[in-house]
Amino acid sequence: MMYDVVIIGSGFGGLACGHLLAKAGRNVLVLEQHWQPGGCLQSYQRKGHVFDTGLHYVGGLDEGQSLHDIFSQLGLLKLPWQRLDRDGFDLITIDGQTYPLVEGFEHFVEVLSDYFPHQRVALRRYTEALQGNDPDPSVNAWQWLNETFSDSRLIDVLSGSCLKTELRRESLPLLAFLHSQKSYIQSSWRLQGDSSLIVRSLVDDIRRMGGEVVCRAEAAELIESDGRLTAVRCTNGETYEADYFISDIHPSQTFRLVKASKVLKPIFRRRIDMLENTSGMYTYSLLLKPQSLPYFNHNKFVYAGGSVWDDATQKVMLSCPVPADGSSYATVLDLLTPSADHPMALAETVVPGLSDMVSELYVSTPHTWQRFTHTPDGSAYGVRKDCRQPLLTMLSPRTPIANLLLTGQSVMLHGLEGVAMTARQTCEILLNISRS
Repeated sequence: MMYDVVIIGSGFGGLACGHLLAKAGRNVLVLEQHWQPGGCLQSYQRKGHVFDTGLHYVGGLDEGQSLHDIFSQLGLLKLPWQRLDRDGFDLITIDGQTYPLVEGFEHFVEVLSDYFPHQRVALRRYTEALQGNDPDPSVNAWQWLNETFSDSRLIDVLSGSCLKTELRRESLPLLAFLHSQKSYIQSSWRLQGDSSLIVRSLVDDIRRMGGEVVCRAEAAELIESDGRLTAVRCTNGETYEADYFISDIHPSQTFRLVKASKVLKPIFRRRIDMLENTSGMYTYSLLLKPQSLPYFNHNKFVYAGGSVWDDATQKVMLSCPVPADGSSYATVLDLLTPSADHPMALAETVVPGLSDMVSELYVSTPHTWQRFTHTPDGSAYGVRKDCRQPLLTMLSPRTPIANLLLTGQSVMLHGLEGVAMTARQTCEILLNISRS
């Protein structure tokens, strides 16, 4: 069967593209290598309990905020979202001192000014930057923060929720840093349920609108003829033809699938293969003993032994899924850290006695991510953005092959918001090309 668009990979970017294009009337096929779709939004079950792999909270779902319009387009606002604590959706603990990150830009300035009264003007400049136009991607985040703030502890507090970003003094663009913060200050939300709710909603809608999602169909080769792709050959023995192709997998993997090409030059392939990737993450999913830990409706970020920006600093994020039974006690607690060192001791500085509350422990590592997503080195956020080389590391959805587009967090910006923005741009480019 001939399709309008074949999408390789069913992560959030691939499913979002599938949904938007199916809604636009295109005949869409989404291919997934595993037995279930979702990519980093996959969840898994152990002993009757469900654990998430990648999603812990999102920001900006209220009307007029960052994710509202695209989530409305994708039909995701109907899902059961629970708003996190307005007066502290993230609590940042650094060497035993805790600071709240609060909802609303004015409120944000007022609360942090209580802790850092000498930085009130700088905090206003910071929130103005969050609400203003996107900065040039060549602006360095670390340099800008140090030019804006004179207090190194405040810089650490503002950066404290950036376990969802990779902090690199020499390379992190201010654009990526601000986008990782803005939507959460607007409003922060958790799903009342696991992330498979998002996956099922998108897949069901794609199928309802006439599209297809096929699992156990790993792409083995993208077939090019006269400078355009004509088909994708899969390990399930099937070959799928289409007018256009979108890849939601890592760019280096994408171009390796094009075995023979008239338009992909060796220098281009080498450049893509040489792109650095962000580090991986370790997730410790703790199944808790009944009524041992009261549910907390915020995230805790804990640091000890150095700056938030230092790789050697101990760091962990604690996040509780909303209890499925409506209980006031947590059932599961996730500990996220970029370090291979077990984070329990650090977590116990904010949840005393945590180790005694645990009945089961499940761990995912960068190797787990690599196995399920094929991302090089189990990278958590894909290609590392570099303000020194913005044109090389913040990729365009367009490729040298006219009917092949890219999507996903390796392209423009990472995180759910970045992937959603990229998916929309990818689809706009494709629809404009197909109309011309």
